[in-house]
Amino acid sequence: MPHAKRILAIETSGRHGSVAALVGEAQAAKPIGQIVLTPDQRTAQALAPALQKLLAAADWSPKDIELVAVAVGPGSFTGLRIGVTTAKAFAYAVEAEVIGVNTLCALAAQAPPSEAPVWTITDAQRQELFAAKFAVGENLDIRVERDATIIPQDRWLAELRLGDRVIGTALKRLASRLPADIKSLPEEYWQPMAIAVGQVAWQAYQAGQRDDVWKLAPNYYRLSAAEEKLT
Repeated sequence: MPHAKRILAIETSGRHGSVAALVGEAQAAKPIGQIVLTPDQRTAQALAPALQKLLAAADWSPKDIELVAVAVGPGSFTGLRIGVTTAKAFAYAVEAEVIGVNTLCALAAQAPPSEAPVWTITDAQRQELFAAKFAVGENLDIRVERDATIIPQDRWLAELRLGDRVIGTALKRLASRLPADIKSLPEEYWQPMAIAVGQVAWQAYQAGQRDDVWKLAPNYYRLSAAEEKLT
C-alpha cells in the first residue's frame, strides 16, 4: 500500500475549470482545498497563478507535490490541451508522478452511490454527446458499464432505461427532455471538479496505474474541425 501522497489535481475540460489539493491516504484521497476557475481563468496564463494560490492556501511548496492528476477528456480541445500541458510541465519540474483521468469517470465519482446505474454526459456539439455509463458503489467503487463514446442526443435518449440516473453538463440542454422515470442528479454535481479527478486518480494509483509524463496526451474522441477538413 503506497504511503500518503500530496496530490495536485487539474480539471479544465469545459468552460469552467478547477484545481484542487488532496492527500492520498489508505482508504481515499482527502480534499485539502479547491479553487474553481471562471472561463477567463481557464487559460495558460491564468492557470499558473491559480495553482500558486492553491498551494499557498494548503501551505505546500511545489516540491511537496508527489502526484499530479489531470482530466484528459473528453472535453474542450483548448481546455484539455491547457490542462494536460500544465500538468505535464508541473510534474516534470517537481519530479512528481502523473495520472490522466477520464472526464466522464470523474463525473461518475461525484454521483452518490446507488444500485441504479448513472450516465455521465457532456456536450460534444453537433447535436451529439460524450456519454458513458457507470455503476457507482461505496468508497468510490466505480465500474464501467458502457465505455465513453460520442452518440447523437436522440439515440442516447432512446437508450435510457427505467431507473437510470444522469449527471453532466449536457443536462443544461437536455434535462427537460428526460423521460419521467429517469432521475437527473442535482445540478451541483453536473460540472466535473478537480477534487473528483484527484480522487479517481488516487484510486487508480493504488491499483497500480502509472502514466508516462512524456506520452500522456488529451483524448479528444474526435478530430478537430481543422483536422477533419484535411481528411
